[in-house]
Amino acid sequence: MSEPRHTYPEAAEILRVEESWLRRHIKRLPHSKKGRVVTFSDADLERIDALHHHEPTTGPLAAAPAPAPGNGSHPLSHLRPLPRRSKALAPIS
Repeated sequence: MSEPRHTYPEAAEILRVEESWLRRHIKRLPHSKKGRVVTFSDADLERIDALHHHEPTTGPLAAAPAPAPGNGSHPLSHLRPLPRRSKALAPIS
């Protein structure tokens, strides 16, 4: 049995994008074309999704760098505390 093929409207619905977006970017997206008929396989849609998937590089959701194997040290071990202040802050009156 062959893999199901999706038309522009079906693919747009699955990807949750406008059909016009698919049509505008078709030259850069994986697809099949027979004559003038463009179709997308499930694998094409997965590749399109992966092409436009981004992971955050900063902020709380950014992936922390993995420690080097065999290193044994914590990835933040190079950080040192700030020196103590020499004078306490004067109270605000």
